[in-house]
Amino acid sequence: MFTSRNISAHPEFFILLGIPGLENSQVWIAFPFCVMYIVAIVGNIIILHIIQIDCTLYKPMYLFLAMLAVTDLVLSSSTQPKLLAILWFHAHEIEYHVCLIQVFFIHAFSSVESGVLMAMALDHYVAICFPLQHLSILTTSAVMKLGAEVMMRGLLWVSPFCFMISRMPFCPNRVIPQSYCEHRAVLKLLCANTTVNCGYGLFVAFSQSGFDLMAISISSMMILRAVFHLPSGEGCFRAFGTCASHICVIF
Repeated sequence: MFTSRNISAHPEFFILLGIPGLENSQVWIAFPFCVMYIVAIVGNIIILHIIQIDCTLYKPMYLFLAMLAVTDLVLSSSTQPKLLAILWFHAHEIEYHVCLIQVFFIHAFSSVESGVLMAMALDHYVAICFPLQHLSILTTSAVMKLGAEVMMRGLLWVSPFCFMISRMPFCPNRVIPQSYCEHRAVLKLLCANTTVNCGYGLFVAFSQSGFDLMAISISSMMILRAVFHLPSGEGCFRAFGTCASHICVIF
């Protein structure tokens, strides 16, 4: 049984190990991560700037692409700066509340990213199967409302993660054997029954990612069905090009 001396309701900090087993190479491993982070930041900012200044790009496909760029900026900025600080400056400590904020941003915006990809699949389905009604169905207002709903879904469903963790006691162990805080890694440091936390995490994962994946799969099958019924080869080629761009975005 743990004593009150061994259990802490709110630890001051956690220890992020970075990349266990590669301590001697971490300085060099950081360079590819730094390059990828710079490419992600610069690339997404360029995408957002181009869409902002060009009014002809205020269309569903490009608005969803802008949402995806914002999501990618948040996700990469939530993990990469701390990773580089660990690998280059051995800054392994992360403050308790900062860790919970990182948990929130990682899981919330991963959900948002999944939702945006689902919305993009819906956009491609409407564009191919109902081309004449595309812009009247997916108006700018409808796209923004859909984006707001995806954002609220991620924020509201992930918020209980941090709330439940903050109300539970922690064991003396403060070490997280990776480079960032995420839900399951933090749960392993709790000195309490985490069945409800794990169950809720699985529910959120399957209800969000599972639903989004199912919606993307169904829309893709309906798109392929519509493509194969197109009378002209040129139309089929253009439709396949639209599908291929969406698949590339998902990858």
